[in-house]
Amino acid sequence: MTWNVPNILTVLRLIAAPGVVVMFLYFARPWADWFALLLFVGAAVTDWFDGYLARLWKQESKLGAMLDPIADKAMVVIALLTIVALNSDARVGMDPWILLPSTVIVFREVFVSGLREFLGDTAGTLKVTKLAKWKTTAQMIAIAVLFATGIFQHMWIERTVGMDQSILADILAGGEDPSNLRLIRDFYWNAWWGGVVLLWIAAALTLITGFDYFRKAVPHLRDEA
Repeated sequence: MTWNVPNILTVLRLIAAPGVVVMFLYFARPWADWFALLLFVGAAVTDWFDGYLARLWKQESKLGAMLDPIADKAMVVIALLTIVALNSDARVGMDPWILLPSTVIVFREVFVSGLREFLGDTAGTLKVTKLAKWKTTAQMIAIAVLFATGIFQHMWIERTVGMDQSILADILAGGEDPSNLRLIRDFYWNAWWGGVVLLWIAAALTLITGFDYFRKAVPHLRDEA
């Protein structure tokens, strides 16, 4: 195995995937949201750098080729599981706006991973398309934005807890706003709906690229006559 900078970055990204969950186990919110967001964004950035550096320095290796897609999928799947959990309520259950696209993405990643494992060496002949790269980018951005919603949500809670409802209503109606509550509210809703829209776009791209991969794999799945 070859240990170089690109491969080390890939391994760090792989370790960062479960690290997102650990943030919520050991830190109170919104600090956990901040740390998870920074960790996820930092790991996502290395996804571009490790491949770029490997090509630039001609350090492409089998280890990197094997770990890179695993790290990507681990990051996305674990982050989505965390976001689904954070957006669940004991009284109303899971949020369908988050749960449905997350299910589509996880299903596709598991399906394609199983298909690649079955195809073995043949899977290497099925090239990754530009649309698949856009799919990964959309997933990463959507997840980062949804992590940010937790930050604005808890800023809102911290500044409104115990506040008289008539005072809060007056502030939201345009009254004096020393705590910037209207700005926090707008940031929260824009981040929430922006993240949801991006997640559905990512789910759509995930379905399209998954079907395209399966279509290319079909000739290799036919039984010999």
